[in-house]
Amino acid sequence: MIHRAEDPGDILLFLTGEEEIEDACRKIKLEADDLINQDPSSVGPISCIPLYSSLPPQQQQRIFDPAPAPTTKDGPPGRKVVVSTNIAETSLTIDGIVYVVDPGFSKQKVYNPRIRVESLLVSPISKASAQQRAGRAGRTRPGKCFRLYTEKDFMKELEEQTHPEILRSNLSNTVLELMKLGIKDLVSFDYVDAPAPETLMRALELLNYLAALDDDGNLTPLGGIMAEFPLDPQLAKLLIVSPEFKCSNELLTITAMMSVPNVWLRPNNQRREADAAKASLTVPDGDHLTLLNVYNQYVLNKQDKNWCWSNYLSQRALQQADNVRAQLQRTMERFDVDLISLSDEKKLFINIRQALVCGFFMQVAHKEGEKGNYLTVKDNQASGLSHISVVALHPSCGLDTQPEWVIFNEFVLTTRPYIRTVSEVKAEWLVEFAANYFDLSTFQDGETKRALQRAWNKRTGRGDANGPEGKKKSGKGSKQNDSDERLFKKRRTDGKD
Repeated sequence: MIHRAEDPGDILLFLTGEEEIEDACRKIKLEADDLINQDPSSVGPISCIPLYSSLPPQQQQRIFDPAPAPTTKDGPPGRKVVVSTNIAETSLTIDGIVYVVDPGFSKQKVYNPRIRVESLLVSPISKASAQQRAGRAGRTRPGKCFRLYTEKDFMKELEEQTHPEILRSNLSNTVLELMKLGIKDLVSFDYVDAPAPETLMRALELLNYLAALDDDGNLTPLGGIMAEFPLDPQLAKLLIVSPEFKCSNELLTITAMMSVPNVWLRPNNQRREADAAKASLTVPDGDHLTLLNVYNQYVLNKQDKNWCWSNYLSQRALQQADNVRAQLQRTMERFDVDLISLSDEKKLFINIRQALVCGFFMQVAHKEGEKGNYLTVKDNQASGLSHISVVALHPSCGLDTQPEWVIFNEFVLTTRPYIRTVSEVKAEWLVEFAANYFDLSTFQDGETKRALQRAWNKRTGRGDANGPEGKKKSGKGSKQNDSDERLFKKRRTDGKD
């Protein structure tokens, strides 16, 4: 409609994500081709350009290309259409944009304290964002903003400002930093925007289970070192305990790869080739091992740009991972965390997955039934306390089977809830490396509890049905903290020798 009825000028359309943008670009191109075929003298050509963060830099630069020339000498001028996420809202200015189309939605990263993962959720924008988007129109001459919602909705439904990030983020790292600074009264602390009490409590609970805080809420020596790493506490814990599993070199690489944007490229017109390239690099035991393999192959191929291109990998993301790895290695060396590897690959891969349990034991899912559905452990999606449905493995997951137990790093809500960046683990590892968290007295009856009971019985050599349930405990994290502290102190002593 804008192309047929409005004066010359480029268009900026805001959408929420990569898939939606690529789909819109394809439809716009088809519509534009139909218009030109029907009446080439009344409309000019259209170039439709996607823009989102995972696009390669050279493709992102296309947004600055001029609009296409008229098809005939005296024909109507061409028009450029940029279809973008909200990165075009504030991060850059595109010359020639005269018309903005604003549907009123964006994707925001939101932390769910109940399942302890961050998710990208589509939500309405704020009035401030709406005004910012409108300001993109007519930077060089008068323009128009077409809002695909009513004035009533703008006035009554939209928030004045976007929610501050502290209200929708994982606070475990923030809490650890505050504890390191000697601030213990987190509830009365003078925040600019006070976070929800549940988010603070979940952060304290996580830090206690990770042995960063003792049962009295005091910072442990292990927690003091975790606070020095520029990472989420779970990843910091992984790196510190990794020498015990003789795989600290590999976990350093995996941590770096998990700290950068997605390394996989999947162009819309080359999806089959991209999927084949990814399959050739996939390790079937888990996505974490696949990330390790990708980095190792990148180094073996001497960080070659052409190798990245032919394997549909983002060289920029891999370069970032290399830089992050070097920075984290310096921090590990500062605290005498040894860099160790095993030559036996099979044993190495098992040790890596066991070490991952030490950091991500609170992000475990158990397979239920034969339909490939999983329930997250503890925050059981089938319980009446949860508002989230059963989860499934994301289609991008590289596992060649559907194992009974998995750990995951991302929760994705699209057509249904998915878990992503997944690796297979064993129930025996859960009760060995996170015994206190997997205390059966805290579980509801069901498949998950029965599977854990079998693992407990196998570990203790007991055949009774009670296992460890009902044992007297001195505190929520005391036994696990004691175990982690002993490992930590032993390694520190060995390092001094």
